[in-house]
Order: sequence, then structure tokens, then C-alpha cells
Amino acid sequence: MDILQSLMQGFATSLTFSNILAALVGAGLGIIVGAIPGLGSVTGIALLLPLTFQMDPITGIIMLGALYYGCMYGGSYSAILLNIPGDAPAVVTSLDGYPLSQQGHGGKALFTANISSFIGGTVGIIMLTFMGPILAHVGLMFGPAEVAALILLALCSIGWLLGDNPLKGLISTFIGVMLATIGIGTAFGQPRFTFDSMYLLNGISFIPLVIGMFGFSQVLVMMVNRVDPSAKGLSGRLGLKESLLDRKEALSILPVSLRSGVLGNLVGILPGAGATTGSFLSYVLEKKVGRNGAELGKGRIQGVAASEAGNNAAAAGSFAPLLSLGIPGSGTAAVLLGGLMMWGLQPGPLLFQNNPDFVWGLISSMYLGNVMAVLAALAIIPFLVKLLLIPASIMIPVIAVVCVVGSYSVNNSMFDVWFMLGAGVVAFFMTAARYPIAPLLLAFVLTPRLETSLRQALDISRGDPMIFLRSPIAATLLTLILLFVLYPLAKRLFMTVRRRGHKAAAE
Repeated sequence: MDILQSLMQGFATSLTFSNILAALVGAGLGIIVGAIPGLGSVTGIALLLPLTFQMDPITGIIMLGALYYGCMYGGSYSAILLNIPGDAPAVVTSLDGYPLSQQGHGGKALFTANISSFIGGTVGIIMLTFMGPILAHVGLMFGPAEVAALILLALCSIGWLLGDNPLKGLISTFIGVMLATIGIGTAFGQPRFTFDSMYLLNGISFIPLVIGMFGFSQVLVMMVNRVDPSAKGLSGRLGLKESLLDRKEALSILPVSLRSGVLGNLVGILPGAGATTGSFLSYVLEKKVGRNGAELGKGRIQGVAASEAGNNAAAAGSFAPLLSLGIPGSGTAAVLLGGLMMWGLQPGPLLFQNNPDFVWGLISSMYLGNVMAVLAALAIIPFLVKLLLIPASIMIPVIAVVCVVGSYSVNNSMFDVWFMLGAGVVAFFMTAARYPIAPLLLAFVLTPRLETSLRQALDISRGDPMIFLRSPIAATLLTLILLFVLYPLAKRLFMTVRRRGHKAAAE
């Protein structure tokens, strides 16, 4: 009852004109920032943060919070329509979103992304409201050993969950791991695989890599296969009505969004896990337990729903350790932590006692901002789907320019542009040879966090690997990894024995 009373008081704070306007502006800017490749929520909040210092702290954090989960909405747009993920969490969305666009269902993919984002975000906010401090303490149970085991579990899953050929999926995963090790190592500060190039000392930037492998490779595909919009089965009239899901489709994404929202929220509270991990693990869960799991990756709205619900719930979940413990759960939350401290607020257990108006005003505003974000996102669907009617002769140079500008804007370096072009050519030939690209990119994102957590765990134990077995959580995750690895072999052995048994019985 105290929580509900505090939440109602929070709504009294957030439902003022200035705070509603801040939530609306933040959500709108978040959608725009998320849709532009090369920016993302960290960059957007870092740029907007100085502008909020003159605001009331509650108004300022409401605007920044709305921008954060607005970015989760916007990142799916370019992933679905152009196959260029706006940020890392949208990589998984493109697996089913872009094939849906190619099949003439881009509007339905966008509508699914927005509705599932709203459902996942709402689940995350509700869990934050009622279990914020508890979730934060659960997150503390995941130390370096536990986080390393969790990410290793994800790495062992992506190779054979994404792609028709498990061997090719694993090869793509290993390539992603190798690319992630380029640059100065975080453990000893020594350059690795830089070939004496100063441009590689900081490693490979994610944005040029993802733009090249998804965006520019698609330019090459469009140049080879000139596809007219009419060939996709698209009519001249595309609007919100044509994008709406029918009753069967809506009912099919509801359970997906709910369970992905719960999982994404739990992943979001883990320090360093972030929305990308939440999005991917939600997709993996749907791949394993969903009714259409085997068809994910071929253009299914359930895949879009799982990814988008997972990353929005993870974004909401990252606020739990931030507010309750003062521990950021992601890079974006770390920037928000700096903003809170500059406003003179000290996140932690006492924040709920000393500044209840601030905390509950922020939490209540998340409900408001989530509604505003989905309304704004749905309103622009009719304009976005018009992109699907643009002839290839126009789209090819436009997408190419977007790829170049997006790559250059990261570090203002032409090296990133040339690297993006090279990555696009490599991805083009990998796709032609049926090597999946998504495992490479996901491994590239997850490997640095795995390396850091592994190094920290071994430092804590002074090099004793038994730290992974002494932790019940880590030991359980390692057991799951063993099962993931042995399951295909056991299944193949069982089928062989069964065939021999049938053959012997027939004789």
C-alpha cells in the first residue's frame, strides 16, 4: 500500500505541464536519436545532459529517462526498413524485421516493434515499481564470475541458434570474438593484433562494423538484385490501417512480449549486461520455447516482438541498481549517474528516504513517457513505410550516403569509413556463402564484457579457476553450457542408435 501511495504522489509530481512536456520532448528526441545509426542512447544522453543542468532535477531526469527508452523504440526503425540497426540492441530486431520488410510487411514489423516495446517497457517499469530494491540486490549477487558464466552461456548459444548451419554459425561467432580482441587489452594494456597501426589501438568501433555488415552489404545486394517495390507485393497505399495486426497476430505476440519483458528486466539489472544482452537472450528464449521458434530469422513478427520487448524491459531494469544502489547497469545508466551526482543527488538506499519526490516522480514519469513514446512511434509509421515504395535506384545512393556519414561521425575518421566498406564487402560474400552475420556481431559485443569479467574473477581468486564452481550461480550456468554443447551430440547419437534399432527390427 505504501508503494501505491508513493506512486500516486509521484504521478502528482510528474503530471505537471513542464514534466509532461519534458517527457514528450525526451521521448521524441529518443526516437530520432535511436533511429540514426551511429548515435544511440549513450551519445544522445551525453549531448542532452548539459542542457538539463538549469532545469529542476525531477524535470531533467524525466527528460533524460524518456530519451533513454525512446531510443529503444527508434533503434528498430532503420533495422527493419534499411537493415541498418540504429544501435546494438536493434541487431537482433533486424533478423526478422528486415525480412518482413522484404516480404511487404514492413508496416506490420514496425507496429509489432512498437507494441512489443510498449508491453516490455511496461513490464519492466511495473517490476521496477514494486521490486526495485529487491531486484537491485539480486543484481549484486552477480559478481564477475557469474557475469562471465552468463555471457559465456550466451556465446555458446548464438552459434547454433542463429543460422541453419551450426558449424557456419560457430565460425561466424569465432570471427566476432577475434575481431573483439583487436586493440589494447584491458587486462595488461598491451596492443593485440594491431599490426602496428595506430588506428587499431582503440580496437574496432562497433558502429562502422555493424553499418558495413548490415547496411553497406545490403547496398551491394540491391546493386546485384535490383528489386522494384512492386515486386514485394506493396501497393501504393500504405498507412497505419495496413500495418495493424489482426487478432491472431496480436494474440501471438502478447505472450512473447510478456515473457521477454520479464527476462529482459532481470538481465537489465545485472551490472554491465545492458539492453543488447537482454534483447538477445529474449530472442534465444523465444527460439527455444516459442511455438514458431524454428522459423525465427526468416521473417516472423514473434522474433521482432521478443527482441524489442527484451531491450525495452532491460532499459527499465537498469534503473533498479542505479536508484537503489548507485550502481549503473549499463553505459547509459553510467551517464545518468553522473547527471544525478551533478544535481547533488546521491543514488543509493537512502535516496528513497531522503528524496522520495524525485524517485517516485521519475518512476511515475516512466509510465507516462512510455505511453507518449508508443503514440509518437505509431503516428509516424505511415510516413516510415513510404520508404518501402522508393525505387532501388534512389535508395542505393541514399543508403550508401547514410552508411558513410554514420561511420565517419563516430570518430571523425576516414579509417572507419574504409573499414565499413571493407566489412560490407566481407559480409556480402559471407551472406552469399550462407554464413550468418548476426552471430559475428553479437559475439563482438559480448566478448569485451566476458574478457573483463573473466579477468576480474581470476584476479579475485588469485588465478584459481575454482571460483566458477564455488559460486552456485556460476556453477549452474556452466552446467547449462555443458548441456548446450552436449545436447546436439547426444541427439545425433540417439537418432543413430534409434535408426539402427529400427533397421535391425526390420531385418
